[in-house]
Order: sequence, then structure tokens, then C-alpha cells
Amino acid sequence: MSSIKSTILGFPRMGSDRQLKKLVESFWAGKITETELVEGSKKLRAEHWALQTSYGLTEVPVGDFSYYDHVLDTAYSVGVVPERYQNLDKDGGIQAYFAMARGLQNKSIGVDVPSLEMKKWFDTNYHFMVPEISDDQQFSLHSTKVVDEFKEAKELGYNARPVVLGPVTLLTLSKAAKGSSSAPLSHLSKLIPVYVELLGQLAASGAEWVQVDEPILALDLDAAVYQPAFDRVYSEFAKISGLKYLLTSYFDRLGDNLAWAAALPVDGIHLDLVRGASDIDAALSTIPADKVISVGLINGRNIWKANLNKQLDTLNKVIAARASASAPVWVSSSCSLLHSPHSLKPETGHLDEETLGWLSFAEEKIEEVAILAAAAIDRSSVEAQLQSNAAKVLSRQQSERITRPAVQQRLASLNETFYSRQAPFTERQQVQRSALQLPLFPTTTIGSFPQTAEVRKARAQFRKGALSASEYQEFLDAETRKCIEWQDEIGLDVLVHGEFERTDMVEFFGENLEGFVFTKKGWVQSYGSRCVKPPVIFGDVSRPKAMTVDVARFAQSCSPNKPVKGMLTGPVTILQWSFVRDDQPRSQTAGQIALAIRDEVVDLEAAGIKVIQVDEPAIREGLPLRKSDYEAYLKWSVDVFRLATTGVRNETQIHSHFCYSDFNEIFTAIKGLDADVITIENSKSDLKLLGALEVHGYAAEIGPGLYDIHSPRVPSVEEMAARFAALQKYIPAENLWANPDCGLKTRGWPEVKESLTNLVAVAKDARKQHA
Repeated sequence: MSSIKSTILGFPRMGSDRQLKKLVESFWAGKITETELVEGSKKLRAEHWALQTSYGLTEVPVGDFSYYDHVLDTAYSVGVVPERYQNLDKDGGIQAYFAMARGLQNKSIGVDVPSLEMKKWFDTNYHFMVPEISDDQQFSLHSTKVVDEFKEAKELGYNARPVVLGPVTLLTLSKAAKGSSSAPLSHLSKLIPVYVELLGQLAASGAEWVQVDEPILALDLDAAVYQPAFDRVYSEFAKISGLKYLLTSYFDRLGDNLAWAAALPVDGIHLDLVRGASDIDAALSTIPADKVISVGLINGRNIWKANLNKQLDTLNKVIAARASASAPVWVSSSCSLLHSPHSLKPETGHLDEETLGWLSFAEEKIEEVAILAAAAIDRSSVEAQLQSNAAKVLSRQQSERITRPAVQQRLASLNETFYSRQAPFTERQQVQRSALQLPLFPTTTIGSFPQTAEVRKARAQFRKGALSASEYQEFLDAETRKCIEWQDEIGLDVLVHGEFERTDMVEFFGENLEGFVFTKKGWVQSYGSRCVKPPVIFGDVSRPKAMTVDVARFAQSCSPNKPVKGMLTGPVTILQWSFVRDDQPRSQTAGQIALAIRDEVVDLEAAGIKVIQVDEPAIREGLPLRKSDYEAYLKWSVDVFRLATTGVRNETQIHSHFCYSDFNEIFTAIKGLDADVITIENSKSDLKLLGALEVHGYAAEIGPGLYDIHSPRVPSVEEMAARFAALQKYIPAENLWANPDCGLKTRGWPEVKESLTNLVAVAKDARKQHA
């Protein structure tokens, strides 16, 4: 058999110090030119290729870089540019690309276009922009980005493998444009020639292998539809002389799709043997001997050091089974390392040495891949690294910091009474209406208000010791008071304190709970230039003291006539948006978090807070990719939310928030949460929520988002009024709230003030019309 090849499927884009974020945001602000953005990005890519090569990888991926999102890149490259954006790039710039990503509102030139819809990338916290396919869609090679980046790498001397999002996945993740009726996949025959043209340019540029990502192969697919589609695509690709194809899927097992995927005319198949480990035996007996098997052994989605000896056993099993095969075995990451922080190096001196030894970020994962590949050839060459790895894995397993018997005992001792409110919703609703005295179509926001430069500066000064604790608290109190007074002034009905003390809706709670540690620069991309720094859950979770009660009590004192919501993040979202320990079931960790949040909810009620929001925007994100796994997940995710929220009296109103979801798949679970009010993403999805309401019904109160907060664009009164009128056809007036799609932390105050003023005007006008 040929020698082992080592590689990864993709690398984080942002840079060790989020250089790409700074470049892109500087370009948006007009501080740098497009040329400077391009040159700065080229330098960053070169640094990343050099880093990967320095660890001995045989081949580096190219084309995994993006200014905003790789799905958007692919759509843009093949000419999927909706009509509303097509006149924005007359001078050959990238204005249309960023308008598709963020929307564009420029009154001086008469441009006002919203962005594309945004959704979660499978079950990750990364967001992609949803391409829109019209009935008369025409495809063309609009951009040669991946070819250009391949040439860059080649000129620098790197052995590079272009990465392309496959056409079947692209169309499956797309949606029909508004007013169009044809399924996106029906346009496949028109799309294939454009891919062939692109691949032909890669071949002409000297590419040997192309990685074609088709992660929908990890989903439940109708073989009668998808097998012919894949056959058609890859039969055409195979006609291009000189190119070999690595077909990659990840995030779950191939399962029933394995047999026909392995038979496609491609030259290699990638297996995610972290999340799809059950595929291994079937794969070894099914994948032909002349095809490469790429073995994804290093987890691209967590930060724990791999057990290299265990993974080496799996690798050796594959090698032994392929001993007579003519194709080599590749060692790789399970998926792109996009979902991992850049490097552990900045954490030295920040994290304690024991914890540091348990962790592995993207740079360290590259080294793990290289060690496995070397060990498969000659274990003695990396014996020292394997022994060091084994010692650190054992250290984590034996650490007394991880297990806390009291926490585990409390969770184990719960009974059914901890999972139900005192009365059904219909009774609670009447009590709450009497207690809160809210008008018809109550208005509120989702929680956070802009984190201005002044807020970030004060936080930084406090952390550096330049502001005392009392000085910092005075600043936060002043910001909170201003925020509440402004909300009251424009006429919002249920107010929020603005969350100026919180850097992030998960990080804040992790900092106040036992069982978490925090990195210094463990940033991962969420969407566009937005990065998050997930906490690390390393051990059993508990709440040593109240986390938000003092802030909520002060905020409520600033508004004697209107309720101020207590703002909490729910257990599933804290779980999903953290790097989670992998030594016990996720459901058990979520239960521990739920008990901590339950204690906080009870304390908020005791402090006089009448409305408490427990956000679960990530509940859909955690849904397994295979439908056979749905029931177990939905059962425990509903249970932990109810555990967190059912300890209060009937008159306390429990809210929750959900965003960017395919709600039909989880709407029964949303109903099962038994929240009094839900606020839910709606504005970018063409009122898809209404379809879920028609199918499933919803008896409690609901606030579908009236405008998208992920864009700086300000929606008009007329635009929001039309959306609100549509909602009233499906939702009883007495149950309908008016609110934005999500929190306002990333926006600026001018646009927030204008947008919310418009929103309040819509609700007031609706009340008059309903009177």
C-alpha cells in the first residue's frame, strides 16, 4: 500500500488575533480600501498554509478561506446572485457580495436591500447565508476565488488541495426565491456545467486533487432522489482529465448513504470517525480498493486533546483492512477545524498547566494529525509524543476537579414535580394578565442593547484594574438607567436592563458557575466577522451564588411602572455554545446547568421580578442530524428547560427566545417547554413560522420577530406593519407580541433607536385598528 498522507479538511479563517475580523470591519467602515482588504487576506492565508506545513502535513486545503461565509462564496461564484443585488457591482467590486451577507441601506444612492436569510450550518453554531434559487435561475462562473487561492498557494510552493462545496449540498441548503415554486435541486442540470468549468480551470492550474464537500450525506436522504443526483454530478466531474476527487462528508455517520456514495466515480471517500464511528466496518467492506479512505480521527469540533493511542488503534485497523488496496490511507481531521479556536499558545500563563494539558486547538490538532500519520509508519519516531499524550489524557480522567458528588446526587434525586408548573398555561395566563396589566400587542426586545465603545472600554479598564469595582458598577448602573429610561420614553411595554455587564450571553453565566474555565483567545467564528469565545465545561456544574439578582433588582427600581425582564440563558444554549466535556452524556451536563438556572429563576422571583426570560436560541442547533436520534434529544432538551423554569408561581411570566431554526422539526418540543411567551426569529424566513403554526398550532403567547438585527439596515414602519398584519391572520391578537428577531448587542444606537421607534409605532397603530 502507498504511504500515509496527512491533511486536514479546513482551517479557521480569522487568524490568531482575529486579523480577518479587523480587516473586514475596517473595510465596512471605509477605513481601508478593497485592495488593502485583499492584500491583508492574502497575507493571512499564507501564514495559515505555512503553519500547517510546519507540522508536516502532506497537503494543505485551499478555498476554505472566506470574507464572510463559504456557502455564500459558492453561491456567488456560480452566479446565484438575486436580482436585487445585481446592479451593485458595476465596477467589479464586492459590494453585492457583502450586501447579500449584511444587507445594504444607502439613502443617498437610493439602495435599500435586506440580506439573505441566515441559518445554522447543520448542528453547529456557525451560520451560513441561504442562497435563493429562482424559477428562471441562470448559473454562470461569477467568481474564480478558489482557483485564485489555489494559484496563490502553488506560487508559494505549497502542495495544495482546493476545497469546493458540492453542488448537491449547495442546492439542498438553498431555498426557492420568493415567488418561485421550483425546488432548488431541480436546477441541478443547469448548475453542473458551471462546476465543470470551475473544475476545468483548477485542472488547468495544476490541481491534482479536489476536495468536494457534500455534508448532506450525513442526513437522512431519499435515495430515489439523491442517488441519481449524485451520479449525474460525479459522472460529469469524472470526465475532466487530470483531476481526482475526495468526496467528504462530516458531522455524523453516512449510514444508509454509504453504499451508493462509495460507488460514485470519485477517487477517495472521507469518513468522520469521531461522530460517525459506526460507519467503519461497513466502510472497510464497501469502499473499493482503488479509492482512498480519508480517516477523520481528530475531532474538529471540540477542544479536548485526542486520545492518540486509541485513535491509532482505529487507524491501524483501517490500514490492516486496506493492506492489499492500491490506494493510500489519509489521516485527517473529522471535519474542518473552522469550529476550533486557532491556537493554545496565547493560553500559556492564562490557564493552569493541568487544564492546558487537556486541551487542543486547531494548531495542536494539526500536530495530532501529523503524529498519527507518523506513528502509523514508524511508531518509534513519535513514541515520546504518544507517551506525553497518554499522560495528559490520564491526568484528565483522574483529576479530582472534575467530579462533585453533591451535584450528581442532587440531579439523581429529582422527581416529576420538578418538571411542571403549578397550573396549566390557560390558568397562568389569566393570573399574569391581572398582575402585569400589559396592553394588546405588548412590545419588548430580546434582551441586549448595543455594546458601545464606551462599554467595552470601561470593561477593559475594570479588568486591568484602572477602574475600581465600585467605579465600574457606577458606570454600569448609569448605562442601565439610561437604557431603561429610553425604552420607557419610546413606549416599550416590557423593558430589559441591556446586559452591559455581559460580554456574551453564555460566557457571563459560565464565569459565575462552577465547572467552567475560560480561554484568553479561544475565538471561533459564528457568522461573518462575529466571533464568540465559548466557555469550556470541564467538570460538574453548580451555582455558588446568585448571578443576576442584584442587577435585575436595580433595573426594576429604575422602572416603577413597567416590568423589567430578568434575563437568563437556558441550559441547552449554555451547553451548545460551550466546549462541553466528553466524559459523560451531554444530557447529564445539561441537567446540572438546569438546576443552577432554576436556583437563579427562583431567586429572581423572590427579588420581585415578574417576567423572566430563559433564552434557548440553540435548541434547534442541538437536534441530531439523523431523525432516528431526534426523540431522545428532544426529550431531554425539553426536560432541562422545564427543570430550569418550573420553580415559580403562576403569576411569574416565563419567556424564551429561539432563532434561525427550521421550526417544523422542533415545534412540538417548543410547545412542550410550556413557556408563557416565546419570541422567535421570523423576519428573514419569509414568514416560514406561519407554516409551523398552521401545522402544529400554538396556544401560548408568541412574538415573531418583526425585523432582522444581524443587518445594520433600518426597516420602515410600513415594512414591519405588513409583516405584523400577516401574523395577525394566524395568531390571536391577545397572544401576539411585537419584538425584533434577536438581541441588539452588535448594533449601533442610532439604528436601534430608529428601528425600535418604528416597531412601537407599528404596535400602537395595530391597537388602534383592533379597537
